[in-house]
Amino acid sequence: MNPRHVSRRARNRAIAATATVCAMSAALLAPQAAASDSRPHTETYRPQFHYTPQKNWMNDPNGLVYYQGEYHLFYQYNPNGNSWGDMSWGHAVSTDLVHWKELPLALSHDDNEMVFSGSAVVDRGNTTGFGTKINPPMVAIYTSYDRSTGTQTQSIAYSNDRGRTFTKYDGNPVIDIGSKEFRDPKVQWYAPTKSWLMTVSLSTEHKVQFYSSKNLKDWKLLSEFGPAGATGGVWECPDLFPLAVDGDKKRIKWVLVVNINPGGIAGGSGAQYFVGDFDGTKFTAEDKGTYTPPAGTVEQDFESQGFGEWTTTGTAFGQGPAGGALEGQGPVSGFEGKGLANSFHSGDGGTGTLTSPAFTVDSRYLNFKLAGGQHPHQAGTVQERGPVPEGSTLADFEGGTYGNWTTTGDAFGTAPATGSHPGQQEVTGFLGNGLANSFLNGDSTTGSLTSPTFTIDKDYVNFLIGGGSHPATQTDPVAVELLVDGAVVRSATGHDGEALNWDSWDLRDLAGKQARIKIVDDNTGGWGHINVDHIVLSDTRAQPVSRETAVNLIVDGQVVGSATGSNSETLDWASIDMRPYAGKRAQIQIVDMNTGGWGQIMADQFTTAETPAQSAVQRADWADYGKDYYAAVSWEGAPDGKRYMIGWMNNWEYSSSLPTSPWRGAQSVPRLMALRTVDGRIRLTGEPVKGLVSLRKGRPVASGGVTVTSTSQPLGRRTAGGKALDIEATFSLKDAERFGLKVRTGTGGEETVIGYDASTQELYVDRTRSGTVNFSDAFAGVQRAPLQATNGKVKLRILVDWSSVEVFGGSGEAVITDQIFPDPSSQGIQVFAENGSVRLDRAVVRQLGSSRKWPPTA
Repeated sequence: MNPRHVSRRARNRAIAATATVCAMSAALLAPQAAASDSRPHTETYRPQFHYTPQKNWMNDPNGLVYYQGEYHLFYQYNPNGNSWGDMSWGHAVSTDLVHWKELPLALSHDDNEMVFSGSAVVDRGNTTGFGTKINPPMVAIYTSYDRSTGTQTQSIAYSNDRGRTFTKYDGNPVIDIGSKEFRDPKVQWYAPTKSWLMTVSLSTEHKVQFYSSKNLKDWKLLSEFGPAGATGGVWECPDLFPLAVDGDKKRIKWVLVVNINPGGIAGGSGAQYFVGDFDGTKFTAEDKGTYTPPAGTVEQDFESQGFGEWTTTGTAFGQGPAGGALEGQGPVSGFEGKGLANSFHSGDGGTGTLTSPAFTVDSRYLNFKLAGGQHPHQAGTVQERGPVPEGSTLADFEGGTYGNWTTTGDAFGTAPATGSHPGQQEVTGFLGNGLANSFLNGDSTTGSLTSPTFTIDKDYVNFLIGGGSHPATQTDPVAVELLVDGAVVRSATGHDGEALNWDSWDLRDLAGKQARIKIVDDNTGGWGHINVDHIVLSDTRAQPVSRETAVNLIVDGQVVGSATGSNSETLDWASIDMRPYAGKRAQIQIVDMNTGGWGQIMADQFTTAETPAQSAVQRADWADYGKDYYAAVSWEGAPDGKRYMIGWMNNWEYSSSLPTSPWRGAQSVPRLMALRTVDGRIRLTGEPVKGLVSLRKGRPVASGGVTVTSTSQPLGRRTAGGKALDIEATFSLKDAERFGLKVRTGTGGEETVIGYDASTQELYVDRTRSGTVNFSDAFAGVQRAPLQATNGKVKLRILVDWSSVEVFGGSGEAVITDQIFPDPSSQGIQVFAENGSVRLDRAVVRQLGSSRKWPPTA
């Protein structure tokens, strides 16, 4: 791991840096990121009632504590820029968890340490001696990251002025186990033993440790919990707290929240939880029993010596099933019987496919066991590179010079490279003998390479690109940019791999414009270089070559369903929905087209069934089923024993690429948490804090008593819509397959769909057409949460902000939090039903105002 990636961002990359294909970006940057007004808090995507700092990068909430009428929100903050770095604690306070006042930096990084995540307590008994019993100190407990060694230890700091200023303890660290993966302490007072209790993560071991102390300085290890539940990524930001079940204070259960990245329910970051008991020493999760997959017809179990009628291409799968791990591979587990399909026959460098004979789809689901690399199928890719698109070549980097392109800096040298530079992995995929390669003298060099001005007279520009994943939205990008009138209007970055692959921009809206291509390397850290070749204007879009490790369902020659691994060699159940293809002829294809890290796939036990199999991730419990709820932790000391929780409204898969400025990162709406019995099982539920009603303005728009049949239509007779809304809606089921509301609708089909799937009994949010989505391949998509109707009705509470939706289903047992980046003019609301009818009993739409006053430190 290089020095640039020793942070929380690297913690995530450390798990998958050699495996994850990072998203290529082709975003239209300038119009979205520009401010709509010169006044603060009016920028295009600035949340109005979700906390954001005035400027710079923010991630995990930290130090959540209530003291003297104030809720304190500390948070991971970079005081020096809009990307991750120089981690410190920012600070804001609120009297109602709605209206926030930003305060000066609370805990700063220095030359020796960065201040990672942690918690805060009020030491009312002055056990530390840092204050007095009359004026008890506020004590922050944080992970100290040693810049020189990468070691993570637990340290403390104290404040005697209500958290406005802190002094770091001279005896730091207070816990040091010599680990580089030991972080995020959550501390509380545990009354039965009259001692402090710390919950802290051993992140890569998927464990939580519990420590006890009498004075916050001297700590004793009590026990460990884990691995359990979802373990596809690092465990971070744990939280342990008691709650009454169904409001019965005589029936207390403990909740252990463990945030995970990657490996969340929606992909990337997520907040899982366990319900159980804590006896003062040990946490014991409730036993959920052994999972039994749905019964069905086994189509292929790989128990024979050969593949039977399945056909192979390439070398990856060998001549027959594997009996487990292959030479050079880690232990493989979770497969059924004695054999499985394993594409590691030629190591990660081998490629190939394994394809079933055609069959008629007569079951609802295809279930199978799956492991290997997390390289999903990408629409529009091909398995073999086709001919180079015809057109006008802007640069092929042949002939030993850059021609009339101009250079700055020293990253690209004075002439094109002929392949890899010294110290660089093998560069492949370029055409001819030359390419632009900024690895000259390593990642530490920077510079640019700019084309002459040209006229956009064709529909597309195609180019081959490889190298680091540092989008143009970062302060230190590694990217190819299209400049029109001096502004960046298109951008693409690499995927943390040396192999070049095709990328394209649609230029039809820019026809006739004068433009330039600029290749930029402003990054001096890991993967701080770019490889580019064969830039060509064409009326044909180039098709990138697949880099997937996936199981695909193919109908009429097209991939209609797909699943990929999770960078693991433990097989787990996966499922593809075949219902839309009933009666059609289909094939199963196992694909390994990836030659990088985790460039392998393993599959077994293909079974057709009437119900879907569930993976360990799906069987785990989640505080939120959306893409954008992570590092969720709760406040200590809230009045009346209430438990409020907040999460970072973002995802490490694309957090550094968000099209926002001058800030990046937002917090969710604080939620009141409870334990409720739902469908016979104890579930953690969350609902927005009641104080949000103080932001309601104007007259509510109500509608209802209507039946909607297989259509979308505006909601109500009066105009309903806006950019910041609080919506409550109740539907009565009829025969519609799917129904719900579409918010932030606008021209060009822009919409965020909030629906209910009656056939699967799932709440869902579809943001594929929600606005700007192309800054990351991981962003667009559909998130789902299990939700059963109650007495034939589905109740929704929807919070819409300028760049997010938070959807609460039922009594808060199904929650989906997603960022969206729509055009400001997209403010409509529609009600819809698909393939049948639904009754909208009632919908009430209320406008919400801003929760912030500026300047923020006033």
